[in-house]
Amino acid sequence: MEKMAALTTHTTHHVSLFPTNTTLPKISSFQPFFSNQLLGLPLSSSASLNASKRFSSWTCRPIKCSVSEATEPKTEMKRQMLRRGDVRNIAIVAHVDHGKTTLVDAMLKQTKVFRDNQFVQERIMDSNDLERERGITILSKNTSVTYKDTKINIIDTPGHSDFGGEVERILNMVEGILLVVDSVEGPMPQTRFVLKKALEFGHSVVVVVNKIDRPSARPDYVVNSTFELFIELNATDEQCDFQVIYASGIKGQAGLSPENLAEDLGPLFESIIRCIPGPRIDKDGALQMLVTNIEYDEHKGRIAIGRVQAGVLEKGMDVRVCTSDDSCRYGRVSELYVYDKFNRVPADNVEAGDICAVCGITDIQIGETIADKVSGKPLPSIKVEEPTVKMSFSINTSPFVGREGKYVTSRNLRDRLYRELERNLAMKVDDGETADTFVVSGRGTLHITILIENMRREGYEFMVGPPKVINKKVNEQLLEPFEIATVEVPEEHMGAVVELLGKRRGQMFDMQGVGSEGTTLLKYKIPTRGLLGLRNSILTASRGTAILNTVFDSYGPWAGEISTRDQGSLVAFEDGTSTSYAISSSQERGQMFIGPGVDVYKGQIVGIHQRPGDLSLNVCKKKAATNIRSNKEQTVILDTPLDYSLDDCIEYIQEDELVEVTPASIRMCKNPKLANAKKTR
Repeated sequence: MEKMAALTTHTTHHVSLFPTNTTLPKISSFQPFFSNQLLGLPLSSSASLNASKRFSSWTCRPIKCSVSEATEPKTEMKRQMLRRGDVRNIAIVAHVDHGKTTLVDAMLKQTKVFRDNQFVQERIMDSNDLERERGITILSKNTSVTYKDTKINIIDTPGHSDFGGEVERILNMVEGILLVVDSVEGPMPQTRFVLKKALEFGHSVVVVVNKIDRPSARPDYVVNSTFELFIELNATDEQCDFQVIYASGIKGQAGLSPENLAEDLGPLFESIIRCIPGPRIDKDGALQMLVTNIEYDEHKGRIAIGRVQAGVLEKGMDVRVCTSDDSCRYGRVSELYVYDKFNRVPADNVEAGDICAVCGITDIQIGETIADKVSGKPLPSIKVEEPTVKMSFSINTSPFVGREGKYVTSRNLRDRLYRELERNLAMKVDDGETADTFVVSGRGTLHITILIENMRREGYEFMVGPPKVINKKVNEQLLEPFEIATVEVPEEHMGAVVELLGKRRGQMFDMQGVGSEGTTLLKYKIPTRGLLGLRNSILTASRGTAILNTVFDSYGPWAGEISTRDQGSLVAFEDGTSTSYAISSSQERGQMFIGPGVDVYKGQIVGIHQRPGDLSLNVCKKKAATNIRSNKEQTVILDTPLDYSLDDCIEYIQEDELVEVTPASIRMCKNPKLANAKKTR
């Protein structure tokens, strides 16, 4: 009945929405996309009919947004709830590399956040060293701009599905999202993931077709694919009636049509103000603020970030900190900040609807509620999806322990891992089989690798095992996680990639051409086990041209055995320093990881064997010195050793191997515990 009521209100709403002089777009140009295929999935004739009916109400018209207006009647049920007209809270979400952070740069520059003569680096929101090096966003960040007396709080979010926990948290703070979509690629796996979450929250959506200046841009296809995605995710009629803005983030231009861009981002700001409603607040109610993020400052301690849902938060006031109705404690707000432009600015009070930062509560956690001391009640806690991959962390047991690291004991390792849990909600840490082993679970290999890289830079020394998937048992049936993998590959390398994914138990459900560049888009449903170590193999098979994107789909029945690596390892025979004489003969056995003059220890992996099975080598052997004079010294020609990064090493290792992580170097070795167990058998 509720659905019927929603449909009825939507129909009457559209009658009043379009005046007689409004011209609707021609639907004929969109018809080819409404076949029985919906993003590669079969669509019933009734669903297709429903899609076309819905589509007839959708239009790229001048900015008059039905979303905010359609959701407005709900306030009748909550008479005490008001909407603030001077604030907008938005999150910018998109697939990785679709241009979120660059678009935020342009928004900051055009609202005069910086002086005209101020030096501003690219992707200013990616403030972390690791983010700049990798060119990705890892942590969500807040900023705000002012446009025509309206304060717009902007939250830049990560694009990788491994950091989906960040995005799920942030959606609690906002009323609407800017969904940024590449003008060539269209909706990608992570677009689907974040859009699904936003629609579940009931948020308004403004779609930004970015990089419209690319030569092979195809805006009509992208808008249609996005609309089909809305329908597939069961969006309401009001949500399907989204506003589309065409933009070039790097040029700082936006417009209502791809051919007619304004000189600035004015149309984008206008869309945000008109299409995304202000926060619904209970101004006179008891104070409530849900903590959705935490930062740490050496002087101020823990800083809780969130949106004030009700009441007024004041500096110096006593508050109640609630986790549930039963467990509450008390604290005092020592300092209060709001986001103004690119900085945190001190404030005496913050009204409901605005995003702020609170200092003074030393033990505050994400998901807790800062409430009125007398009559405050907790808000629903934040829920994020469960981890799918786990890795074991243990203390460094190699002969080189303590040479480079500052923190090497199990107590140091334990404290650091449990400290990570305070701000990383999607991660879990459990004690391992021994006192010096810990099992870290995360949303993907990249999620855990970023933690390893951060710990390494902080001076920690430890060892990590290979990634393993987290299986479930339901009704005596073993289930494992499956992911949707999207591969963009040139046609000449498609055969090798398809064969590789087939060996990993992948099932193709869609294949289509992309743009005019001779590229094919393959979509697979594949076990997460099959994705471990796949990235390097795909790059090798496609000569570095393939692009792989994955996003978690669901748990399914065990797919069977998967062989991930055909070749064995070359293992050092003894401790010592490698010599060019020994390496020249060793490189005939496979590809080497080390060059001459490198310290190695017994059990260290020094190369990839060209055949299955491991092979022990003596890479420290010296040429025997004799008193027989040779006519000519033999010239040794050495191959360039393979330079493996941390991600490559974690992909490479198998069950009986470990990665040794220190601040200055990354080595791989055989697991001595498993090696000893084999000997005793």
